Formats: sequence, structure tokens, C-alpha cells
Amino acid sequence: MKNLKFKISRVALIPILSSFLLLFSCQSKGGEHKSEEPSKRPNILFIISDDHAYQAISAYGGRLAEVAPTPNIDRIANDGVRFNHCLVTNSICGPSRAAIFTGKYSHKNGFIDNTFGSKFDFNQQTFGELLQQAGYNTGVLGKLHLGQTPTKGFDYVDILPGQGSYYNPMFINKKGQYTLEGYATEIITDKAISFMDSVKNDDKPFMLFLGHKSPHRPWQPGPNELGMYENVTIPEPATLFDDYSGNREVAGMNYMSISDAMKMEQDCKITDKPQAGFNKEQQTAWDEVYGPINEEFKKDNPQGDDLTRFKYQRYMRDYLACIAGVDKGVGKVLDYLKESGLDKNTIVIYTSDQGFYLGEHGWFDKRWMYKESLRTPLLVKWDGVVKPGTVDDKDLVSNLDFAETFLDLAGAPVPSDMQGASLVPILEGHTPEDWRTAHYYHYYEHPSEHDVRRHYGITTAKYKLIHFYYDLDKWELYDLEKDPNEMKNIYGDPAYADVQADLYKQLEALRVKYEDNDSLNEKFIEEYKEKVKTNPLVEYWKLPQDEMMRLYKEYLKTQK
Repeated sequence: MKNLKFKISRVALIPILSSFLLLFSCQSKGGEHKSEEPSKRPNILFIISDDHAYQAISAYGGRLAEVAPTPNIDRIANDGVRFNHCLVTNSICGPSRAAIFTGKYSHKNGFIDNTFGSKFDFNQQTFGELLQQAGYNTGVLGKLHLGQTPTKGFDYVDILPGQGSYYNPMFINKKGQYTLEGYATEIITDKAISFMDSVKNDDKPFMLFLGHKSPHRPWQPGPNELGMYENVTIPEPATLFDDYSGNREVAGMNYMSISDAMKMEQDCKITDKPQAGFNKEQQTAWDEVYGPINEEFKKDNPQGDDLTRFKYQRYMRDYLACIAGVDKGVGKVLDYLKESGLDKNTIVIYTSDQGFYLGEHGWFDKRWMYKESLRTPLLVKWDGVVKPGTVDDKDLVSNLDFAETFLDLAGAPVPSDMQGASLVPILEGHTPEDWRTAHYYHYYEHPSEHDVRRHYGITTAKYKLIHFYYDLDKWELYDLEKDPNEMKNIYGDPAYADVQADLYKQLEALRVKYEDNDSLNEKFIEEYKEKVKTNPLVEYWKLPQDEMMRLYKEYLKTQK
């Protein structure tokens, strides 16, 4: 960090101004100096769920708001601000989290995809290390999914290894690995409260990164949410049976559709096999719910569109039940903050690592630059600063901005090599005049199981331009005002020639600004090919099941 330039905001000046005022405070009678307490810096509670679509938060409205409300997550929106345009830099778990930790795009922080064996370099600068230097007590809890355990930057570390397990999860802390009986969402919630309770009386403020595994695939609801939506018909999205017409052939080149890619055993729970890692009591409770579902499925034997509809209902009932568990956990944490008095000086942020498809375009999963996976939920509660019930429907904000925001809230300088910008001015009600009007996106993970092509592009308030590359060269352009569901690619339409030309210029300007280019693309592609040569598990989906398991067991022997 030597010779590093910093961006200084007015929030970062708080400690400096406080010290200045202390030096020149008024003298009291008797010649003694009387000083005021410097402004108390806020605690930061950052809650990040995995694959939680904004469509499944009732504060955002939509088709699921009434059938599957999230009253506790909504409390954050009701008491704070709901951002309607929070866009991610790379819509996939690990790379999104790497962007949050560094305030940098994937090509800068080095974590471009989730391919087997990918590891985040914790020797690089992260917000955790900078907050520690600023005097914060830092913690990272729950799902991290960056390939390894943080080596610095956090006083408290208690994370799930890899994807983690829903039931009876293993954790890794600074002492090693251990397993707890119970449900991950509930365990992580209780751990979060224990951490905050243990540091609430410290002189130092805290920052806790609270990561939930839920509602990541395979969508295993907790014991208190099992079957809660079994008698509910979940509304279908209008594009569930999208045929990818409208000059959108690239959208049809994938393996992430509910009809084809959703697995009956793993995803839909149509199996007589016991769930891996369950104890007897947990398995009995599970069978009481899924046993009758299995029997009814065998009896009905749906085919074609009926089978797709069955899979959709099965998927959504489990997914939403997982979210119900998260919502209860958020409520428990918010209640603790209020009861302990921490709520007055704790900023609460709720988000997801990226958006997710809930049947739109026939899909589950994420990856694409299309709306549902590009856009992630962002809710922020900051008592005394953010006006309750605020809705930001104009600013293009990003997970690229989170690290800068944490530092700004802490009154710490923001390194100039970070590529986002602090959200503090916006939270205070004053969007900077030079705030971004266009957002840059880049997705790298191809070849992959889901077969979504590599692409990059630009999004503005009105338009979206996407370039697919590597094993094809295709462009797409969407008019987001006339075509909000992105069903008609108008690239090459003469009526949009000027718009297209302007977007080209803006896209290239952003690539220059963020130092991304075709040479880097070629470099990453060659590195991927080398990874496949040295480890066939990188392309695990191409291997026979027995061979894949044999290689995976050999790999585990090499890991600590």
C-alpha cells in the first residue's frame, strides 16, 4: 500500500475535523480545556444472501409479493432506502464477492469465475484490512465462497467451507474445522448475534459481513419451513416458455432451463434416497413432507410442459421456503439490535451476491447480463440519515461501490485504485453530479456446465448493449423502456443507429476507464485452457459420474 493515493470524502474528514476541534476547544473556568466527544462512527452490519432474487423480496413488489412476503427484510426498506437499480459487475457467486471485498472488477482482483480450484488472493487489499487499520472490529461469518479462508483483515472468522451445507454444516474458524448440528441459516443468525453482543461494549465500532448460504441450490428448506408453500400455487412468469425468438439465438445457447437442466433428484427432490448429512430426526421430518410429493409425482407422471410446470412449482416452493428462513433470521437480528440499543448507531445493509432467475426466460441460475441476474436487491437502513421509506429509482449503483461505502462510513480514506464510488452521498440524499450514467459488466465463465457464453456490455437507464465473444461474435441491443423484459434484440435496426453508435463509444470509454481489453480476454481464455489440462475437474460436467467422483476424492486428499 506504499505510495497509494486516496479519495477523501467529507465523511472521511470526520476524525480529522474532530481532532482539529479538540485542539482549539474553548477553555473552561480555571484554565482547563473542555472538549466534546468526537462523532461516534457507526457499526456496519452487511447481510448478504446467496442467489436471493429481488423478485423474491416483497418490498420490491411483483408477482410473488403477496404469496411469499418477506416482512422482516421489508423492515429494512420501510425504515430506510430501497435501491431499484443495483447492478453487479459479474453475475456469479465468487466473483461478485471478490468485487465487494476489493471494490474492483474481476480482471483487477483476479477472481474472474467459479471454475474448480479458483481461489481469491487475500494478500491483496480488501475493505476488511482497511477497516481494521481505521480502528474497526471486523468479522466475516457464514458463506464466503472465495476458495480459501481470509488470512488477514478480519478479527473474527467463522465461515462455511466452499458452498457449505444447509443441514449440520461444517465451519472453519482461526482454530480449524468443526461441525455443528442444526440448520445453517439459524446457526449463522445466532452466531451473528453472539458476535455483536461480544463487541457491543468495546471502544471500537464493528463491521460484520454476515453471509447466508440460503437460498442457493439445492434449495433445502429448514426444519421450521418444510412444506410451508405446498398448498400454494406460485404464479408463473410471463416468459416461462420463452422460445428465444426476436433475434435472440444466443439466449437459447445455454443449459440452465427449468425444463432441461433442473435435476429431478437433486433439485426437485424426487428420490427415495436419504438426504446427505441428515440425522435421523431431520430425515424423518423431511420424508413426512417429500414422501407424499414423490408418490403423487409417480402417479401423475407429468410430461412436456406439464413437467416443466411441476418443476417450476417444486423449485419455487423450496426456494421461497429457504428465503422464509432467511427472513426470520433477519427479523431476529433486527430485534436484537433494537433490544440492545445498537440500532441507533448500526447501519444495516441487505443484498445478494447477484440476481437470480425465478422462471423468467424459462431459467433458474444467473450469469447473464439480462435484467433478472444483473440486478441485485439493495436495502439500507441508517437511522437519522436515510429517510424511512425512500425509494431510489434513478441512480445506477453497484456491488462495486460497497467497499468504498464501508470505508466512507468509517471515516477512512478510499484508495484511488478502487473502481467504484461511495454510496454515502446518495444515502444522505445528494447524488453527486458526476455519478455514473452507464454500468459496465463482464462475465467470463465459459465453457461451463450452464454453457452461458462469455460477454461484456453496458447498461444505461434506457438501453443495454451486449457483446458475446470467444466462440462466437454476436451483439445485442435492447430498448429497456419499450422492452423491459428484453425480448427483442434491435441490434442493427436502422432506427437505433445513432443510439447504437453512442453506446459503442460509451462502452469503449468504460473499458478504457476500468482497464479492460481484448488482450486480457485472450489471456484469461489461455489460462482457462491450461487449467483444464492440469485438472480435468475444471470441466467436471463432461466426465462420467464415477470418474468425476474418483478425481474429486483424490483432490480432497491434497487439501487441508
